[in-house]
Amino acid sequence: MDTAVNLPRRLNFSSALRSPWLHPLNDAQTWDQVLSALNPMWSTRDYPARVIEIVEETGDTRTFVLRPGRRWPGHTAGQHVVLEVEIDGRRLHRCFSLSSAPTRDRRVRITVKRQPGARVSGWLHDRVRVGDVLRLSASNGHFAPPAGDQPLLLLSAGSGITPLMAIVEDLQARGDARDVVFLHACRTPADFIFEGRLRELAASRPGFDLRVHFSAQVGRLDAATLARELPDFARYQAMVCGPRGLTEGIEDLYRAAGVPDQVRSESYSGRVLPRTGAMELSHAVHCSVTERVFTARADSSLLSEAEAFGLTPAHGCRIGICKTCQCTKRSGTVENLRTGEISSEPDQLIQLCVSVARSPLELVL
Repeated sequence: MDTAVNLPRRLNFSSALRSPWLHPLNDAQTWDQVLSALNPMWSTRDYPARVIEIVEETGDTRTFVLRPGRRWPGHTAGQHVVLEVEIDGRRLHRCFSLSSAPTRDRRVRITVKRQPGARVSGWLHDRVRVGDVLRLSASNGHFAPPAGDQPLLLLSAGSGITPLMAIVEDLQARGDARDVVFLHACRTPADFIFEGRLRELAASRPGFDLRVHFSAQVGRLDAATLARELPDFARYQAMVCGPRGLTEGIEDLYRAAGVPDQVRSESYSGRVLPRTGAMELSHAVHCSVTERVFTARADSSLLSEAEAFGLTPAHGCRIGICKTCQCTKRSGTVENLRTGEISSEPDQLIQLCVSVARSPLELVL
């Protein structure tokens, strides 16, 4: 006669390790806090970096020279990092382009313009001193010129100059001798970030043409200005970093010239939504983790609407680059403000900072 034997189920060690009974021994954040208390340069989650120098670039812009720990995987020119800081007991994340090329000593620079009312840039200017430790993510991004000898147009406005400075330094370090037109826009001569280094390059490097556009004197830089300043722009590979209006204008200019693939752009501001009747709609957003429900206007990002409701989703750049605010959309339809892409399939990853509701939603928040 067959006898049924009840064998114990195979132990799921992965689930066991996540058991609340083991808290805080199984909590990575707790261990990270312990390690940081012993040595601020120790971490299991991110990459601590010590501030070794602070450079005053302009009256409202500072460069923080950092030396990351050995675990930091390095970067390429044009990439960015997410910086984590703790202000009033709350961890905040912001995305910054690295303003330096890779070096043997692995030093990196982030250049921060103080923004009125901005908590993180103000905190960095007011509180950070040489010797302090900041926390970085791994580097990310693909904003880099193609290989070859095609002349480059590097075009920036305001703090958009930071990744282009890294690209210029990298060209110099690698002995890349291609011709470069560097066109930078800022309000006044006092606002010209990296002026000394760029003017030195213009004086010493053959084929480096530096042009500065002071908008307070001659108006805002746009695509029409570029076409007048550089009539043969279409023969240049363009690298553009600045506000969305500028990058889109340059993209349109190259598209009209029949060479849309010869422009690469990075913007530090999101696309502005036109206000139409449809945009006045609001949609219910159900958060499946916190079991909260809020109403999101269709003309505002899901991140802004969640924050207005009192939620605190993780976020960094707020412009769709760093992906810190990425979460899963269980159901519903959203539009990506950067790309115009519509997402209606279930269980898709979306970025809260550049997504707007186009229907009722369920999010894993």
